[in-house]
Amino acid sequence: MRDASLLQLMWLASPALPIGGFSYSECLEAAVDTAKVTTEQDAASWLLDQLHLSLARADLAVIAQALPAWQREDHARIASLNAWVLQTRESSEMRAQTEQMGRSLLEWLRNHTTASAAQIETLAALQPSYPLAFALAASSTGAPLRDCLLSYAFGWAENMVQAAIKSVPLGQSAGQRILSALSAEIPAAIDHALTLADDKRQAFSPMLAILSAQHEIQYSRLFRS
Repeated sequence: MRDASLLQLMWLASPALPIGGFSYSECLEAAVDTAKVTTEQDAASWLLDQLHLSLARADLAVIAQALPAWQREDHARIASLNAWVLQTRESSEMRAQTEQMGRSLLEWLRNHTTASAAQIETLAALQPSYPLAFALAASSTGAPLRDCLLSYAFGWAENMVQAAIKSVPLGQSAGQRILSALSAEIPAAIDHALTLADDKRQAFSPMLAILSAQHEIQYSRLFRS
């Protein structure tokens, strides 16, 4: 991979990217509040399950199909995948998260040269979800598809580990051990995502949906989801 492509993927994966990923725990905070996650091992197991049962089967599988769709300018396919993401978010805060991060990444793209004006306007017309916006940003790097998925998954993992550190709470060393465990499992999650056709892709994570609904009325919160 060319240096420029690698640097772009590192940029997209960075928690410093101004899209608000740090402000979401994706229901981990609710799991802590209900005592389902109370230790480092609990947090690691929770996030590993989320990686394989949720992220791999939904967002990573969508990006694996959306990125080549952006490259071949298949607007119908792009719109269909975006609609699937929005329709399968199982709570209002989950949908609000993907919409807010999608809009923020769209605004980031407007100020960079990583996508054409026509592509940006196509995305803007969609009520963009975050996976579709990321797929556009990554498609312009020239990096291989698998590397783009690694970037997305590692960015997710870093944000979620920081959420665990703040909400459980945990120390930085514990966070690094969890990130190491997630990093070891990310390649397998991507392998699975790459095999999923439309009729196999899914966003069925009932415990996350239940906890998200509870989080929306949780008395005290650090995170927006």
